[in-house]
Amino acid sequence: MRLYSYWRSSAAYRVRIALNVKGLEHEIAPVSLAPGVSEQKSDNYRARNPQGLVPFLEDGDIAIGQSMAILEYLEEAYPSPSLMPESREDRAVVRSFCNSICCDIHPLNNLRVLAYLQQEFGVNDAQRDAWYGHWIHEGFRAAETVAERYGGPFVFGESVTLADACLIPQVYNARRFEVSLVAYPKIRAVEA
Repeated sequence: MRLYSYWRSSAAYRVRIALNVKGLEHEIAPVSLAPGVSEQKSDNYRARNPQGLVPFLEDGDIAIGQSMAILEYLEEAYPSPSLMPESREDRAVVRSFCNSICCDIHPLNNLRVLAYLQQEFGVNDAQRDAWYGHWIHEGFRAAETVAERYGGPFVFGESVTLADACLIPQVYNARRFEVSLVAYPKIRAVEA
């Protein structure tokens, strides 16, 4: 199994968490997203992954992009240990939580979005950071409330789920951009 990844990509980070929690042997194929390098835009990488993003997983004949699709594939193909609760209702809540991170926070704070804000609209670093912080707070207020409902050391109780795999990389990014997490004691507890 090979995961095309960039060390700072939160989408790739969530997949690395799942691979490691599941104990799946895998190789990391680094793809630099760094400005000026941008290996994801190369013809060679786009021939493999036309979207030109990370993560991208190859597992035998399967080749998948998009972190949530990869996470769901891993859960179905390698069900033990499970990163989803047993009940259908709880699985739906975990998926909803994951999508709140992956669809509502992450895309607005993605490297290519932040670069576009600066290049096309002349946003300075302080304005970029304010944008970043705004969307973290918008998403984390809801995430905190949902996570508080379940108790336990993880987002949904006593064991790691895909929700934790999605949350932790976003917490890393919030800290990287110096967004205060004081208002989110449950999120900080999950991180710890």
